[in-house]
Amino acid sequence: MADGNLADHVALVTGAAHRLGRATARQLHAAGADVAIHYHTSRAEAEALAEELEARGPARARAFGCALEDTANLAPLVESVAAAFGGLDILVNNAARFYPTPLREASEAAWDDLLGTNLKAPFFLAQAAQEYLEERGGAIISLADVYAERPLEHHAVYSISKAGLVMLTRALAKEMGPRVRVNAVAPGAALWPESGKSEQDKEAILRHTALARASGPEPIAEAVHFLARADYITGQVLGIEGGRLLY
Repeated sequence: MADGNLADHVALVTGAAHRLGRATARQLHAAGADVAIHYHTSRAEAEALAEELEARGPARARAFGCALEDTANLAPLVESVAAAFGGLDILVNNAARFYPTPLREASEAAWDDLLGTNLKAPFFLAQAAQEYLEERGGAIISLADVYAERPLEHHAVYSISKAGLVMLTRALAKEMGPRVRVNAVAPGAALWPESGKSEQDKEAILRHTALARASGPEPIAEAVHFLARADYITGQVLGIEGGRLLY
């Protein structure tokens, strides 16, 4: 993993203090990239991760905080990262919200919250980062979901937001080429939600996954790393879902 093939690259990973974002930040840093660790409320965890990565060297790491749902914050975030590291090569749209929105109970506030973080922020982050990414022939990788293709029961708004992210990936790949590549990774059962899934729920999901196991975060991070350096792939959604969609 630590082969230096991203040396002299700068990566911004949103929502990088926890879970898939943290694994991705570690993966890209191990490959030689300087890593900007974005966080919203998890400052202590983000700064601890930055200290961990800095201690490993030789690439650098720093934590950057902002609320992504406020689009006024996005250009300053990108500018701060580029100023700290001398540019930007890789934008990883990992930050997301996930919770149920049964139709009878779904509110406009939930719609704005889920689409604001999961879809609106990646669009306007791409806009803010475009000049920097074009200058260095960079890449955008977004974390989609298998539920972008087949909706999760009682999670219509979340599923819509991820379906929109898939179309955003394709639209930006067309608009930002040839200088910038834009792709997505679609996990299946990677990490279980921190609440709301019983053991019976988990067993049912794995029974309907061809490989009958959760992936954990590392295969997702490895897929992001692959797409960050795959210089003739754009507009694609790479499923890392263990055969979940076969069911």
